[in-house]
Amino acid sequence: MNETKFKNLLGMAQRAGKLLSGDFVAEKAIKRGTIPLALLATDCAKNNAEKYIWLTQQYEVPLRSVLTKAELGHAIGKEQRAIVLVNDEGFAKAMLKEIDN
Repeated sequence: MNETKFKNLLGMAQRAGKLLSGDFVAEKAIKRGTIPLALLATDCAKNNAEKYIWLTQQYEVPLRSVLTKAELGHAIGKEQRAIVLVNDEGFAKAMLKEIDN
């Protein structure tokens, strides 16, 4: 994965208003079942990671573990983020392509 390109995609998605982040918001959005991609920080706390892994499996949301909490937050212009949801099919496809390469 080209981290620079991936971080740029995250920044563009944030500016376009296509990202959701934060524990309560993320959990609610995943349960709605309309999220095309969830990004979990590699250094997320074990109990939070288990919760999001379970939620994304139950609601069939693709989940990828990328970057640290600090890197995720910095890429979207916010403080540390354990989970970031991509709320747009186009951005989700581009990010999955980048991650899975």
